[in-house]
Amino acid sequence: MQTGNGPRYLRLADFIEGAVAEGVLSPGDRVPAQRSLAALLAVDLTTVTRGFNEARRRGLIEARGPLGTFIAAPRAELLQRVDLSMNIPPPPVGLEMDALLREGMSRVLLRSDAELLMTYHMGGGGRADWEAGAKWLQPMLGHVATERMLVCPGAQAALAALIVAFTRPGDAILAEPLLYPGLPHAAAQLGRRIEPVAVDAQGMRPDALEAACREHEARLIYLNPTLQNPTTATMPEARRVEILSVAERCGARIVEDDPYWRFAPDAPPPLARLAPAQVCYLATLSKTLSPGLRTAYLALPDAPARARLLAALRTFSLMAAPLTNALATHWIEEGVAEQIFLGVKAEARERQRIAAHMLGSSAGAGIHLWYALPRYWQARELAAAASTEGLAVAPSTAFQQGPETANAIRISLGATGGREQLQAALRKLSALLANDRSAPAQVIV
Repeated sequence: MQTGNGPRYLRLADFIEGAVAEGVLSPGDRVPAQRSLAALLAVDLTTVTRGFNEARRRGLIEARGPLGTFIAAPRAELLQRVDLSMNIPPPPVGLEMDALLREGMSRVLLRSDAELLMTYHMGGGGRADWEAGAKWLQPMLGHVATERMLVCPGAQAALAALIVAFTRPGDAILAEPLLYPGLPHAAAQLGRRIEPVAVDAQGMRPDALEAACREHEARLIYLNPTLQNPTTATMPEARRVEILSVAERCGARIVEDDPYWRFAPDAPPPLARLAPAQVCYLATLSKTLSPGLRTAYLALPDAPARARLLAALRTFSLMAAPLTNALATHWIEEGVAEQIFLGVKAEARERQRIAAHMLGSSAGAGIHLWYALPRYWQARELAAAASTEGLAVAPSTAFQQGPETANAIRISLGATGGREQLQAALRKLSALLANDRSAPAQVIV
């Protein structure tokens, strides 16, 4: 059985999954009896039983009564695409999330009134949620007064509320040319438009920003300055100070979408820490813990801005789900959230290392990487070709505002269930990337 961290039963299931992916084990191969395997591996029978149960849950093995246990034939769902396009945190190795969920919900129900959790609540969360949010944001922002905090049902809802609160129909929102696709989608639905601002190696250019602010009379600037989605670029502190200076001169408010700050080594201070009166700071748990929580925290500059944002949020989302809010609050206060995040961060680091090895690139940080394509591949064509190979990747065109400036793909590393599946997917992608279709075909006579 492979070495590594995490419970032994999961390592056993991972080993079986890896052996199937590598072709070492094939459908129809007989698996040793549980007692024999326990003796061979020098582990207790319960460990092997749990490992088999996990492998069965993944569709890797099947029991055939008295004949024994065998490697299962691929099921229909195993033939679906391997998703390298959805940016979610990888499952942390060594933590049993189902046990943490059961224990967390049990504690929440013990400390709260079940009927209260299942009724309407005030939008934006309650004081306990604000305090937990302020605690979660403390590494990024330092002390945040609870009166500046709001809890939102995910980052997308928060962005839509920010657009409604601080712009008018027809307004321009300034952003970098490559950005998170949810923002232009929300802007279009709300009758606003995205105006791209030129960038250089350090991020958005201050001179281009000032010109765009004057030309479009923009009230709102959107930035994702740390491990930017999709490019993974991080804006240095000096450039952040310049951007803040331009925004102040132009009377524009900044939305700082900062879901990846905790992943970045030696990350510069957020814009909201440098100038809290100018910036609306957004951090979602979807990229650090789990999308299932649907919890995002907003730190607003002051009470009037908070009131405007809360009113805007209520136009389409009366409240965040109290049950998951309570779980997020409990996990933060008890230190479980930090434990989960450290596991996610360690797994993300390992997956970055795997990707660098498989693709011949340098290892980065966070849960995705930006891969510049060779000249013989265009992003849309590569994504289409990958799809025929059972892989989903995100082409640069999905993030582009205005004329195309990049020919790349975003590869998300968290959606695959295990490292072995990721390795197999990246091996397939690497082979596809190496296929120079511009080379003349060999003539055989």
